[in-house]
Amino acid sequence: MFSVKRIFNAADARRTRLRIFGLSLLASLAGCEVGPDYHRPAVETPGAYKELGKWKQAQPQDRVLRENWWEIYHDPVLNGLLDQVAVSNQNVLLAAAQYRQARALLDAAMAAYWPTVTAGVSSTSSHTASTQFAIKGVNTFDNIALNAGWELDIWGRIRRLVEASRASAAASAADWAAAILSMQTTLGESYMQLRIVDRQTELLQRMVAADRTTLQITRNMYEGGTVSNLNVELANTQLKSTEAQMLDLGVQRAQLEHAIALLIGKAPADFSLPPDGTLPALPSTPVAVPSALLERRPDIAAAERRVAAANAEIGVAEAAFFPTLTLNATGGYQGVSFANLISAPYQYWSVGPALAGTLFNGGLFSAQKAEAVAAYDTTVATYRQTVLTGFQEVEDNLATLRILKQEIVVQQAAVASAHAALDIANNQYAAGTVSYLNVLTAQVAALNADSSNLNMAGRDLVASVGLVTALGGSW
Repeated sequence: MFSVKRIFNAADARRTRLRIFGLSLLASLAGCEVGPDYHRPAVETPGAYKELGKWKQAQPQDRVLRENWWEIYHDPVLNGLLDQVAVSNQNVLLAAAQYRQARALLDAAMAAYWPTVTAGVSSTSSHTASTQFAIKGVNTFDNIALNAGWELDIWGRIRRLVEASRASAAASAADWAAAILSMQTTLGESYMQLRIVDRQTELLQRMVAADRTTLQITRNMYEGGTVSNLNVELANTQLKSTEAQMLDLGVQRAQLEHAIALLIGKAPADFSLPPDGTLPALPSTPVAVPSALLERRPDIAAAERRVAAANAEIGVAEAAFFPTLTLNATGGYQGVSFANLISAPYQYWSVGPALAGTLFNGGLFSAQKAEAVAAYDTTVATYRQTVLTGFQEVEDNLATLRILKQEIVVQQAAVASAHAALDIANNQYAAGTVSYLNVLTAQVAALNADSSNLNMAGRDLVASVGLVTALGGSW
């Protein structure tokens, strides 16, 4: 039977092989890793948020499982929709596939730690012409071979490649988390806007009912001779204008519903969300904003991992300046017939190290290293910009929530005054002391006040979702 051990059957050959292997392995283990060791780039961080709270120095925790942040709104429908994003959204599935691809590339890079072993069997026949030196005939040559090669990672080229691949895979995992959070945020904001549209529709429905009542009263007064036909036309104009506004909201609602369907991986034709004027509960802003911005935002984690990968690529580029040491071994049997091929007389083998390096390439390696350094600087700038953007987004949403809280109090007072004025105008109009223009003006003012109040409530809810996202998916 064919055996690899039979290739090296001589005692001195075994000793030679083990000696070379041991020396090579020792050299590999004692080898250094060229290129800079990675240190996370320093970023300028504020001692406190301008809008609210304090925060501490961050520690890497981007892989910590995030809670279901949407449950703070206590809306079962919203909960059910957001639960589907991670498993059904196509952008999320794309990011998941890219992560699996990055993991496979890491496995491929790690395969270079191990020897490469190949085997082959061949049989070659050749025909020679008859000459004064050879007799015409057919010659057959059979061969069984086993080859092994192992690059000894003296300079750390393979280790740096694995380091870069591992960091890239971690960045891809963070991209996946960022895609989930982004799609969930978009769905949450769309859902809040849709519920505001439902509430506005209910408001306009009440206004339409009130306008119809006013129109009927005005017609009765016209028939009684107390008002002119102008008042009837004005009342009818107000009714139709309100009806048109209510119908126009249908366009916005349909588009929001279609967007939500897409976010959960469904065709718009297969999804519908019944109207519901109940708004999700607005969570109160925490007393102190969590200090884990750098720990929890997946986009910041992804940017930082790409810095680590670019740093390792500098080491890969520097390793190219040094020669590569490879341990090669070849053995097998060759002869003119497979019948008696596997026997000692037909055996051959060779083993030994090979050292190879580039003496001149016109500055190629220097250019490649310069490119790697520039790429690293690019990722550092991107990382720092991502951190700054994160701070900005937190501050923006905190400011929005703080100012809207004050604005809503003022607006609610305006709503109360507008409705009080409308009641007065209706009573005076019914008593015949004012014209219908007074009622019309009061109706428009009340409708605008109510609409503004609902818009502020919607902006408040959207800003709260934005704050959750800015903080990395949790309070």
